[in-house]
Amino acid sequence: MLKIRKFIKNSKAATAIEYGLIAALIAVAAIAAMRGLGTSLNSTFNNVSSNMNPS
Repeated sequence: MLKIRKFIKNSKAATAIEYGLIAALIAVAAIAAMRGLGTSLNSTFNNVSSNMNPS
């Protein structure tokens, strides 16, 4: 428990934890944006495909 307290009090460790949290938030935002874009692209390609088929 003492090692954990020292790690949290250490300013370098706190900075590393903050950067890790920022990176995690950026990753979550990127995944959400890519999922939305993927859905949009999927519907666009399905529309193009159905319009290219003469049947």
